[in-house]
Amino acid sequence: MKTSNTFKITAAVLGVLTVAGVAAWIYQLMGGLGVTGMNNGTSWGLYITCFMFFVGLSAGGLIVASSASVFHVKEYKKVALPAVILSTVCICLAGMFVLIDLGGIQRIYQLLLSPNVMSPLFWDICVITLYLIINIVYLYFMVSKKADPRKVAIVSRFALPIAILVHSVTAWIFGLQIAREGWYSAIMAPIFVASALDSGLALLILALSGLKKAKVFDTDKKLIANLAGLLATCIAIDAFFVGCEVLTVAYPQAAGGAALLGEMFSGSTALFFWGEILIGLIIPFCILVFAKNRQKTGLVIISSVCVVVGVFFKRVWLLFTSFIHPNIYGAPGVSSGSTEAAHASGTSIWATVGAYAPTWVEIVVVVGVISLGALAFMLLARRLLAKAPKADVGDSAVDDQAATAAQTV
Repeated sequence: MKTSNTFKITAAVLGVLTVAGVAAWIYQLMGGLGVTGMNNGTSWGLYITCFMFFVGLSAGGLIVASSASVFHVKEYKKVALPAVILSTVCICLAGMFVLIDLGGIQRIYQLLLSPNVMSPLFWDICVITLYLIINIVYLYFMVSKKADPRKVAIVSRFALPIAILVHSVTAWIFGLQIAREGWYSAIMAPIFVASALDSGLALLILALSGLKKAKVFDTDKKLIANLAGLLATCIAIDAFFVGCEVLTVAYPQAAGGAALLGEMFSGSTALFFWGEILIGLIIPFCILVFAKNRQKTGLVIISSVCVVVGVFFKRVWLLFTSFIHPNIYGAPGVSSGSTEAAHASGTSIWATVGAYAPTWVEIVVVVGVISLGALAFMLLARRLLAKAPKADVGDSAVDDQAATAAQTV
């Protein structure tokens, strides 16, 4: 396949940004996490926000791919391979953000030697590892020269529940913590899964549009419109769960609910809360709820971008709103952890609440990781989609064979 100049230029730019991100990460390793905006009061920052975000993007893609085989949706089987490629890249990026967030990454071996099996963080590492293995096996069976529809169907049955579980466990990291207002919630896992569905599907639509423009993979307009209809449904479900969460927090008897809701509506994280409501839910739903708009690729792309941006905003307000209110009251509090944070809090090295803003180091690292992911997706899609048997991109005869095989599993 001939490589276009646009592809080469894009790959070169992404490569430069990746190198810059690696350099910033090395600088962080040398200087410690003090070079970031994180501190003891706000112990999670942009890296964990991106971790949550990319886990959701990954799970959404694999749910679409595996559902195509499990529920025998022939149209969706046509995009199963690019969806799994996208899912694999996103889960790798999510894992990278966790490793980058570790100040002492050289001690990662302690996780294997002395794991805390009661920690949701350990559960998440286990399920993400299993999730990545399933993605790789899925890819192998889909691009193998001797593709076996029966094997693909079997993997799909494991992939679907694992894709739901990976985001549920990520939600439990927050939902099982009673020390932070706004995190502990019985519906935290459904909220995460719902946002994974709409953001992952939106990213898949954007990726398919990009692959079509690059003439790497052709997706017909009817299928994009079909996916847009599914996206509208997922947005509605996500909005319902967000409404349930806000009602729970806003109800007068909810402990600490008034202060937390105040921060979300008009406080430090209000911009992200209303950004998610308007940009991530209302605008794309109002566009995609009409069938005629779903036939217009430009509107579908705009709506998909809004959903992805809105879910990222959701991750921001979900994470940081709960850090605004202290879970340690009374002097002297805890050591703020960095000179910058101590100055920001306005007193000495002691504080009960940390002030956070991402530093240039965090921003460059995040840009570098995302650039690496985009570059990996471009190269993998170009190679695997060209290598894959025709059946994987929609051959109807083999699709029927896959459906028959799946029914016998």
